[in-house]
Amino acid sequence: MFHKILIANRGEIAVRIIRTCMYMGIETVAVYSTVDKDSLHVQLADEAVCIGGAKSQDSYLNMENIISAAINTGAEAIHPGFGFLSENAEFAQLCEECGIAFIGPKSEHIKAMGNKSWARHKMIEINVPVVPGSEGEIKNLEEAIKIAKQIGYPVLVKASAGGGGRGMRIANDEESLKNAFNTAKAEAINAFGDGTLYLEKYVANPRHIEFQVLCDKYSNVIHLYQRDCSIQRRNQKVIEEAPGIIDNELRDKMIEATLKACRAINYENAGTIEFLVSGNDFYFIEMNTRIQVEHPITEMITGKDIVKEQIKIASGEKISFSQAEVVVNGYSIECRINAENPKHGFRPSPGKLKLLHVPSGNGIRFDSLLFSEYTVQPFYDSMIGKLIVHGENRDEAVKKMRAALEELVIQGIDTNQNFLYMIMNNPDYIKGNFDTSFISLKLERLLEYDDNE
Repeated sequence: MFHKILIANRGEIAVRIIRTCMYMGIETVAVYSTVDKDSLHVQLADEAVCIGGAKSQDSYLNMENIISAAINTGAEAIHPGFGFLSENAEFAQLCEECGIAFIGPKSEHIKAMGNKSWARHKMIEINVPVVPGSEGEIKNLEEAIKIAKQIGYPVLVKASAGGGGRGMRIANDEESLKNAFNTAKAEAINAFGDGTLYLEKYVANPRHIEFQVLCDKYSNVIHLYQRDCSIQRRNQKVIEEAPGIIDNELRDKMIEATLKACRAINYENAGTIEFLVSGNDFYFIEMNTRIQVEHPITEMITGKDIVKEQIKIASGEKISFSQAEVVVNGYSIECRINAENPKHGFRPSPGKLKLLHVPSGNGIRFDSLLFSEYTVQPFYDSMIGKLIVHGENRDEAVKKMRAALEELVIQGIDTNQNFLYMIMNNPDYIKGNFDTSFISLKLERLLEYDDNE
């Protein structure tokens, strides 16, 4: 087992990883930018190293400085968290070359599954259902038009290296496909440095269901059941649930496809296989080769610490439990708390906290970077915390989340707290009647709340 781990991240995920290391008796090294010197993850870690300026490319994306920090502090392993360098195959390979354990999959797996057109082609090869479309990368606009005619409009142009909704455009006809192709390509080059695209049939109003997996080098492949991540805004997840509302027969078919996908590439460490579900049909869309933002809801219903297992697997140990020991207990919901103003186009809201009160009690968890008088920085993602609840069933979890949102107090900055509260009180959400179009169809009504509430 490792004696010292460097966490190549910031915010709540860095705090969450440090806490598990503390429980395991492992020393930690935090890295931070100049504006993060007083952050919670810096205060909690055993050591801390400044790795550059405020901009991500100068610090949290600075591979050379992070590797140097690991070597200079004697860290044997690096945990990348999510975002930043977590799915960067070059960084994972650099760790491998420097004799530092990367707490995640091998660089070859990140590279392969990070290329969504390659992953799509691989799933077709092993008979895992995918959305009709190109088998892999589309080389030019003419090929895109030809495939679109074959599968029918509307179609979705997607970046092979994409994520978070970037490099993704819908086309309803040939004329709009020309614009979608060029726009998606330019956005993909700008965001990922990779302009390769692939094309899929657009599946209208699906549900977004994903399966958490853990795999070790001893060929043990275990799933921790599913999460429903359908409540999204502009392809960004807002609320997640586990295990979600899903037919058992359909779930079992999706589990079979999930395990088949992992075994086909000899995957190692934690990962997530994501699907779109339309009626009784499901389609593979991508694999995330890292810990997910929403992993706590899986931990709440299974009682398994996913970060702990990541560390154990990376150190060469077997997964510490069998598939038979993974039992779903109750229901869990996570709300992403963002520093943003929903009434002004979800505009980011950096600034200094004046007052913070966090709800607590049985089955309530708040993963966050916040503390009294903390200053939310404008340089990074607007997510400042995750409010997670666990109940005996979905109805209890919804009521508990509603109460937790009522109790949570964050003053000094704008947040999406009331927006989330309105969702928790929406009749269709309460009934479980929703898909990925939920927020876009109900946004105006969801924003109709009293500013003083």
